[in-house]
Amino acid sequence: STTYKSQGIDVTVKYSQGSWTGVLGTDVITIPKGIYGSYTINIATILESENFFLPGVKWHGILGLAYDALAKPSSSVETFFDSVVRQAKIPNIFSLQMCGAGLPISGSGTNGGSLVLGGIEPSLYRGDIWYTPIKEEWYYQVEILKLEVGGQNLELDCREYNADKAIVDSGTTLLRLPQKVFSAVVQAIAQTSLVQEFSSGFWTGTQLACWDKTERPWSFFPKLSIYLRDENSSRSFRISVLPQLYIQPILGIGANLQCYRFGITSSANALVIGATVMEGFYVIFDRAQRRVGFAVSPCAEVDGSPVSEIEGPFTTSDVASNCVSSISFHEPVLWIASYALMILCGIILLVLIILLLIPPRCQHHYTDNDVVNDESSLVHHRWK
Repeated sequence: STTYKSQGIDVTVKYSQGSWTGVLGTDVITIPKGIYGSYTINIATILESENFFLPGVKWHGILGLAYDALAKPSSSVETFFDSVVRQAKIPNIFSLQMCGAGLPISGSGTNGGSLVLGGIEPSLYRGDIWYTPIKEEWYYQVEILKLEVGGQNLELDCREYNADKAIVDSGTTLLRLPQKVFSAVVQAIAQTSLVQEFSSGFWTGTQLACWDKTERPWSFFPKLSIYLRDENSSRSFRISVLPQLYIQPILGIGANLQCYRFGITSSANALVIGATVMEGFYVIFDRAQRRVGFAVSPCAEVDGSPVSEIEGPFTTSDVASNCVSSISFHEPVLWIASYALMILCGIILLVLIILLLIPPRCQHHYTDNDVVNDESSLVHHRWK
């Protein structure tokens, strides 16, 4: 690019899988449709990466659309969307339609979709838009109240679904669930499925399941529903995906077999509503009103039948008034807290070493009243 200017600032970004390093700079972008005009934005040139550009992918970079709290190397770097909102004076909202339900992951075609900056496009959804509040402005953190498999509640404490956060993230391919929730979902799907014998490798993502191409295995699996708190906190709504979205075709073997993967995986630090679920919906990131909206997407169809649903409202009387921990640590705060604790431990250790090196100035002589027994020796006589 002839308009790129390096700022000479190193950038390192690590994800749950993969990482890259590069140099921060600026460049001029042109948006040819709708917004029009040229705008200067921050951009990082990726120089090295690990497990980031995966084999077979056709994309060459990543467009971060989260809040500046996650910007690298610091929140002082204005994000792409913040730059466009400020310079083009568009509303602080964007929306996303991801299409690809039922299409092979490794297919030669493109799954398509739409990204709308500054508004909502009515032709990209059907029915009503249901909104859930954004709990924290870093990731798009939301509050999940419960999960159902085949209409049956998992009956977990609602805080399990939000441990340690629940986010909506188009940059995550699968639906990621905290380990306890993942185990409960797998158990429920396995019990509800018409296919009783599955290798554990299918659930962990290390093995594929294959059927004859004339079969449609989706009929063997249950529907998965996620309940989100409504803007009216006493109400909720649920987004549901049929197995056509989470039992995903990968590749064909020979003339007769089609193989599928499980589009749900476990996570150590978050519940992530990724593309597995988002392909069923038109998702609105309304930053101006601090909310995320969901509506059924017309491209979420397989063989002419919808594979996603939205229903509500439901009462929230059966769940806690707050399913999100009141203490929410952002990554920079965790680093600060870690350094503070290390410094405190270092000071205490230094004091103890000094005390051990100082020679005693007096000798204590025990009397008959100085009885050292099992109860007192570790408490009263530790320093004697």
